[in-house]
Amino acid sequence: MAQLVGDACFTNPRRTLIFYSFFFLQPNLEMMWAMKAYQHAEVYFNLISSVDPRILKLTRTDDVIYKTFREEFPELQIGVLDPEEMKSPAAKEKWRPFCMQFETQVEDFNYGTLLRLDSSKDYTEENSIFATRIQFYAIEIARNREGCNDVVFHRRTAAS
Repeated sequence: MAQLVGDACFTNPRRTLIFYSFFFLQPNLEMMWAMKAYQHAEVYFNLISSVDPRILKLTRTDDVIYKTFREEFPELQIGVLDPEEMKSPAAKEKWRPFCMQFETQVEDFNYGTLLRLDSSKDYTEENSIFATRIQFYAIEIARNREGCNDVVFHRRTAAS
């Protein structure tokens, strides 16, 4: 049975605990923003668990996002991300122009979003970082197309 927390419905108690860990460990977050980021993560994980990720389309511009991402970050290991590749000062300088080119193409391109570090695992406190929405799209589109999210889908379908 789902728990109702504010306007959000959290169906997975473990993920709900993770959400609260992020919120209380980072009290400067706005509650509504944190809830929206959590809801987005939960919906996305349920989606890749239920539908073959290789056929998912996340935005109208998936092809452009993927092509640009792989041109600008050809060596980035997306299966298991190194947080330094996202958060170090040098990484931020490299990511900034990539993100800004999608300002008018991707709605909410700079909204905060939870991103899994290891694509084979669920969202947990240890396996999640905050990223912009366009970073999330770029990495998750690549993970879907390159087969990194297949394990999540196959694990759920095998359990069914």
